Amino acid sequence: MSRNNDKANLKPFFIKLIAITFSIIVVINITYNLIFEEKFQKINKILSLNNKESINLFKDKMRSEINKGLKKDKILNEEDKILLYKLYKKLREEFKDIEQN
Repeated sequence: MSRNNDKANLKPFFIKLIAITFSIIVVINITYNLIFEEKFQKINKILSLNNKESINLFKDKMRSEINKGLKKDKILNEEDKILLYKLYKKLREEFKDIEQN
């Protein structure tokens, strides 16, 4: 009789175990889809730049962003202007060395 009672107690245990396992899988799946999938897609886009189609899409995106920037009155903010000017001066000095040789 005790043996039948043990089997009867195990049946609800396994049902609960399966339900909990299924719930955990669903929660992990939802978490992955909501949080990580978008970030992984962005990383995959960056890593797929060796693909000809991806390169063309990237070039088209760059062209459209450049066109948007050219339509604005000011393309750069002050901090960017200063940074680019310093880079320009540094490059000009390095190019002078090439011209002298």
